[in-house]
Amino acid sequence: MKLVPLSDRVVLKQLEAEETTKSGIILPDAAQEKPQQAEVIAVGPGGVVDGKEVKMQVKKGQKVIYSKYAGTEIKLDGEEFIIVKQNDILAVVE
Repeated sequence: MKLVPLSDRVVLKQLEAEETTKSGIILPDAAQEKPQQAEVIAVGPGGVVDGKEVKMQVKKGQKVIYSKYAGTEIKLDGEEFIIVKQNDILAVVE
């Protein structure tokens, strides 16, 4: 199944959380912080949102940092995705 976002929406796949600290301490699942870094899986076409022209600034395959409480989490074919608005994406990681 393929996800095709509408308007200014972006489909993200969350990157894995760090399981160990830099000093080598292994973190249990409950102590791991949810990462805010993700890979862009699909990008909507943009268009007019609230009367303003929206040009999409992210592309499929880019790594991005998104707002902590942004988006809608969904599970599809056993994989988890997050659908966010483009303005919930804070930065592109290069």
